[in-house]
Amino acid sequence: MAEHTSSSITIEAAPADVMAVIADFARYPDWTGEVKEAEVLKTDARGRAEQVRLVMDAGAIKDDQTLGYTWTGDNEVAWTLVKSQMLRSLDGSYLLKPAGAGATEVTYSLTVDVKIPMLGMIKRKAEKVIIDRALAGLKKRVESGA
Repeated sequence: MAEHTSSSITIEAAPADVMAVIADFARYPDWTGEVKEAEVLKTDARGRAEQVRLVMDAGAIKDDQTLGYTWTGDNEVAWTLVKSQMLRSLDGSYLLKPAGAGATEVTYSLTVDVKIPMLGMIKRKAEKVIIDRALAGLKKRVESGA
């Protein structure tokens, strides 16, 4: 069974405000370093993304991938890989929990399996870097009110 990597951060905003930024895929290139293009391919009855195409550039790994999204209530979204050039699998999630006084604890979990051979510890390190950058970018984006 694949191991996953996760990390949490506290953002000074309500969960709904944080989720609004997470759900706005068209703006991902503005605040995530790795996402160069994002296109929502399919939405659910509430207008939330169910399938998104992302063009990624994470240095050594450049990829054109499609992810499928599942929304659980208003405070959790998970995704899984539909197709990719470089990845065998990718599963991730954001879980939001109120952290008192208008703050939100955001936990990002990620499991990635690449098609090219890679040592497990190197893969975990790459996952950690992706998570940390995403959480820092999300915090900056939400707290700036952009």
